[in-house]
Amino acid sequence: MLQHKIFSNGHYLLKNKLHYQISYILRRLVSSEQHESPTIPHPIHPNPILQLTNKIPSSCYILIAGGGLIGQSVAYHLSECGIKDIVLVEKSKLASGATWQSAGQGMHLQNTLIQTHFTQYSRELYEKLHNQGHDIGFSEKGSLWIAQTADRLHTLKRQYAIIKALGIDCEILSVEKIKEKLPIIDPHEVWGGLWIKNDFMIDPVPLALTFAKLAIENSVKIVEDCYVKEILTEKQRAGQYDRVTSAVTSQGNIKCDIFINCTGMWARELGYQSSPGVRIPTLACEYVCLKTKPISNFPKDIPIVHNPDERFYIQPLANESVLIGGFLRESKPIFLNGVPDTFNYSLLPDNWDDFHWILNNSIKRLPILGSSEYDTLITGADSFTPDGRLILNESAEIDNYFVASGTNGNGVALAGGVGKYISELIHTGNTNISTWPIDIRRFMRLHTNKRFLKDRLREIPGQQYSLKYPTYGMSLYRTGRKLRVSALHPKLQASGAVFGEVLGYERPLFFNLDEFEKRENIEDLSKQGTFGKARWFNIVKREYNACRKGVAVIDMTSFTKYELKSANRSVVDFLQMLCANNIDKPIGSVIHTGMLNEQGGYENDCSVIRLDDYHFLLISPTSQSTRNMQWLKSHVPEDGSIFLSDVTSLYTALNVIGPKAKYLLAELSDENFNDFARMTCREIDVGFVSHIYAMRLTHTGEDGFMLYIPSEYALCVYEQLMEQGKDYGIINAGYFAQRTLRIERMYAFWGQDIDKKTTPFDLNREFRVSFDKEFIGKEALLKQKKEGIHKRFIQFLLEDHDKDADPWPWSGEPIYRNGEFCGFVTSTAYGFTLGKQVCLGYVHAPKNEKITTNYIRGAKYEIDIGTKRFKARPNLYQPSEMGPTVQLSTP
Repeated sequence: MLQHKIFSNGHYLLKNKLHYQISYILRRLVSSEQHESPTIPHPIHPNPILQLTNKIPSSCYILIAGGGLIGQSVAYHLSECGIKDIVLVEKSKLASGATWQSAGQGMHLQNTLIQTHFTQYSRELYEKLHNQGHDIGFSEKGSLWIAQTADRLHTLKRQYAIIKALGIDCEILSVEKIKEKLPIIDPHEVWGGLWIKNDFMIDPVPLALTFAKLAIENSVKIVEDCYVKEILTEKQRAGQYDRVTSAVTSQGNIKCDIFINCTGMWARELGYQSSPGVRIPTLACEYVCLKTKPISNFPKDIPIVHNPDERFYIQPLANESVLIGGFLRESKPIFLNGVPDTFNYSLLPDNWDDFHWILNNSIKRLPILGSSEYDTLITGADSFTPDGRLILNESAEIDNYFVASGTNGNGVALAGGVGKYISELIHTGNTNISTWPIDIRRFMRLHTNKRFLKDRLREIPGQQYSLKYPTYGMSLYRTGRKLRVSALHPKLQASGAVFGEVLGYERPLFFNLDEFEKRENIEDLSKQGTFGKARWFNIVKREYNACRKGVAVIDMTSFTKYELKSANRSVVDFLQMLCANNIDKPIGSVIHTGMLNEQGGYENDCSVIRLDDYHFLLISPTSQSTRNMQWLKSHVPEDGSIFLSDVTSLYTALNVIGPKAKYLLAELSDENFNDFARMTCREIDVGFVSHIYAMRLTHTGEDGFMLYIPSEYALCVYEQLMEQGKDYGIINAGYFAQRTLRIERMYAFWGQDIDKKTTPFDLNREFRVSFDKEFIGKEALLKQKKEGIHKRFIQFLLEDHDKDADPWPWSGEPIYRNGEFCGFVTSTAYGFTLGKQVCLGYVHAPKNEKITTNYIRGAKYEIDIGTKRFKARPNLYQPSEMGPTVQLSTP
């Protein structure tokens, strides 16, 4: 019996303290003749016979490393695009790594919309292959997600609203309906559930080998027992950029134009085998599941069951056995010093210590499992990432070096979509949807540090079952924190700052008031999850009012800063070609502009400051750091005439915001702030400190000044501001107040509201485009101007929402126009001036219609928050209630 087995094994393991070093783990080998999957019953789905290539050729167009499910999907999709001369190499045997261990589940509940799109495509593809006669074990079993708390049920309702809008067949179930679908459940403490009919199961190994067979039929060469030792590159653009030229393999060198790293758990180590190294932040984590022997009295047609509150799942298998698995709150990162080369067809030592919690919970909820017999405990490994999202796209370090890795245990669900979109990107240079949430350039070098990964990845696998509380665009991880901090961090922390993190940078969200600090757990306000009115509501309101009516200081040091200069006009010509707006303005001008791609979409949204004739400072959002540097380097002149440097750490940026800001600064500086024009920059003194760049803008539409202070002087300036500002009622303010201000004024933010598929016309920002000069994307914009737009950025005010009783929006909510789904919310905040919930998002028109003012205003809108729809009033422009607009740019 399972209960007896877990007791005896658990007792034995605990008594003998069987723990192993996570940097090196002895492997358990499976029969080298059969290599039967430990999870899928065999022989059920026979593997196709493949005509493999014995010896690697001397050259190819595309070289793929990694013969797992992802790599073979990529090879198949590239060949389906008509691309020829493709070679795939696998260091061992095809599908012998994580694919061989996989349970074969395909879930539509993913961390991001793009990953849900990938899963939708994967399911359609696998069903097509199944219908064509390929024996891949496709079965649309459906899945049932159980809720045991009110918050979990609300989470499922939110997820239901999103995937339902995407056309996925799903339903919220009552307890009675759950018992109908799952008669073996103990319904005690169950609140309800989510049924997803389209969730599926697959046999991963036959699927991977079917991809290989079809790719080979399309002339792809696949070589086993061959591994990549090094990727060779050559310098481009005056040495600032590198490009793939060839690879050194265990069978010799091979020239290639494009390289794709699909090596899963080995991706991070392979990334270092090039110059420069490609930073791929993945690390293997352990997972545990158990396969029972066939259960004779187990009901037919039981779906996949997930119980995230008790952190387990069950997966009925084809031979009437059941797979039991789950995700604990804390996981075990492994292979810190690299995955052993021999870790194929292999598992880790049995881990009953961790699994007994999962098993106990599953037996408690599904008592029939307690009388089943144990067959195999499967302790395997898969690659995970620091934010639990896939890694895709071209690397920032080397041109034509692509990465598809870090599936976070969702390889089966994502493999089809990964192959489709990375092939589309390579074949056409673009994708039909934005892949920014899974773009490898969302990371920095710090994220590949193995000690950071060991710390952070302890909490990543378990997040698949964690409650998804609002974070409002900020990371609130417990691990891997305080990596990047401003010079003022200790001072702000002592003042009660509650921090969030973006790209490793700690940013104050809000500041606790003295009277609140005495309450229990108040220092952790940001992490006390709620789907309604947050406990920090009044704190943020106070900071917001100071920004609107008085004066406050916001530490915005994390914003990315670049210095660009040259000895002649080359830097001006360079920026004129990259920027849609005219940056050839007088010294001291601040120009808000987009940098566009050939399709007219935003690659960067930034402020360009002209410090001298041929000297510029470029400011952009924190999250764009890696992406921006790649975009700039990939366009610098070949003659090396431009100096480009990331100077983020050199300056502390303080936003002195509010109508009293100019009076406060006037007391600390000899500058005349009355004639300090908006969107201009001057070098000023503040207190004892010189050489401060002051700009009259705040990134919110409110009046005030951004001060860029040499970091060694930051503390001195801050203390003088706070001391002198006492007479003005100065206070610290955080990101949440600033965020509310920009959302009320309808200011879009890159990475949340803007991506590479968004154009200035979509945002009503054509006034920041100078059509009288040449720039990248101009032709596409002129075409769009002539033909009209199909989506439009809109501000919505919720008309019938009770802020104290109703669940709050926090991005991702579906928008309905006249009862039809038309887009998603991208940013939200409660508007203290407007007195309503404010949602920003896009309205999309059908292909045969264009977006016009009448199209927007002549319709009724609703926003769905967890299955409850609220009436929404659309605004094409910022509301008049916000008062005079402080221009961020000039035409």
